[in-house]
Order: sequence, then C-alpha cells, then structure tokens
Amino acid sequence: MKQFYKINEISKLYNIGPDSLRYYEKLGLLTPMRGQNNYRLYTLDDLWRLNIIRDLRRLGFPMGKIHEYINNRNVENTQKLLEEELDAIHLQIQELQKLQKSVEERLQTLSGAKEQTLCKIRLQTFPDRYCHTLDTPYHTDEEMDFLVKQLLSQNTENLYIISNHNIGSFLPLEETKKGCYENYSGVFIIDSSGNYCLEGGTYLTFTYAGDYRQNATYIPELLNYAADHGFIPDSPLLELIWVDNHQSADISEHITELQLRVLPKN
Repeated sequence: MKQFYKINEISKLYNIGPDSLRYYEKLGLLTPMRGQNNYRLYTLDDLWRLNIIRDLRRLGFPMGKIHEYINNRNVENTQKLLEEELDAIHLQIQELQKLQKSVEERLQTLSGAKEQTLCKIRLQTFPDRYCHTLDTPYHTDEEMDFLVKQLLSQNTENLYIISNHNIGSFLPLEETKKGCYENYSGVFIIDSSGNYCLEGGTYLTFTYAGDYRQNATYIPELLNYAADHGFIPDSPLLELIWVDNHQSADISEHITELQLRVLPKN
C-alpha cells in the first residue's frame, strides 16, 4: 500500500477539489508533508482525517466542530459525536418526509388538473378556508408572480408555487360590472396557518383551459347563471390556478378555476 499520495490523487479518490484540500490544510485539519519541488504529500493519517471530514460535512457539521473533534478524540467524545450524527440523520429524515409529502401532493394536483370538468358551471359547497393574503392591486401575470413570492415567505416549510392549486387572486365584482376582468385586488394562498378566512358555503365554480383573458367571456356567464337561478353573488370572485406558466409554457395547457360564493335571494 502506498504511503504517500499527491494532491491530484487525493482529489480524485475523494472527489474533493484541490482548493478544498488546501482549505482543510489551512484550518489545520490536514498536515501533508512536502516532497520534491515542494509538492504536497498526503499520508495515511491524512486519509482517515479526510474520511471523518467527509462524513461529518455530509451531515452538515460546521468546520469548527469537526476541527474540535479531530483534535480531541476519545471514546466519550466519539460517543457524543455519534449521538449528534444520529440526531442530524433523524432531522434529515423528517425534512425528506416533508418534502416527499409535498411532492406527492403536487403530483396529485397535476393529476387532478387533468381530471377537471371544463367549461361547465357547477354548484359546490366549501368549508371555511383560511389563507395568507396580500391586498395589493395588480393587473399582470408578472405582478401576480411577484406578490405570490412575497406570500410564500409566510410559511416557508409548507408553501410552494409549483403545482399548488391553492394559489389565487381576488377579483371584485364591482370591477367585473365595469367590464374590467384584470383589475385584481390582491392574491391569496390557502393554508391552515393563515389569518384570513374564505367564508364557507355555496359556490358556483367554472373551470377552463387556456388564456386567463377568457374571464371576459366566462365571468359574465357565471353571473348570468347566478341571476337566472335565484342566487345573489357575494364578492369577491376567486380565481384559482391549477396550471400556469410555472408548470407549462404551453398556454393551451393552463387551467383556471373561477369560484363565486352565492346566497339565495330569499
């Protein structure tokens, strides 16, 4: 077995860049010898140190903690370190499980989008739904995207933008009566930790594919349906996104759902 290894050999063996090896040396974690032409020569002692560094860095241990352990190794410290490693692993497992659940939910959303009944007015009942809101008027997709990103900071662990059909906008009925279908009053993300409540009850819903500017056609149809069937619209109208430019660059695949809470006239 070789007794000395050059920096390029160590770099390939551990898949570590030469700059990182020099950094570890600067911190005193590695102490390579110097050979001819002042080349660094790493010993077997450096190899086991690299094994420890690699394992602990993979678990997110800071360099200071690693340095402290390497220079003060004993059975008690090793046991404590292993216990910390185990805690770190459990934490990573929990984070991965949360991520797994999030991805599974988003896959279900995409599947649900494909199964949506399009271009048909439906009567649905929803419970109270809590959400995070941002009451900032806007008109364009770019403005909405910026506002939604601000909302995501409300709950960084559970909120996401890709394939989240709980993201939507408020459209005041007063604006639609003026023939304005892009004068939104704000955005929301439905989430149980939110402070604003979308009141439960009976809703008229309408889902369509394609350009959201079709609101100019479908919102009047929704309002006419309400009037013809003895319902009083309760503002604001909700526009929820099933699929948009975050999931597809093909606008024909975009899916939007309109929800309008209604009350009986009598």
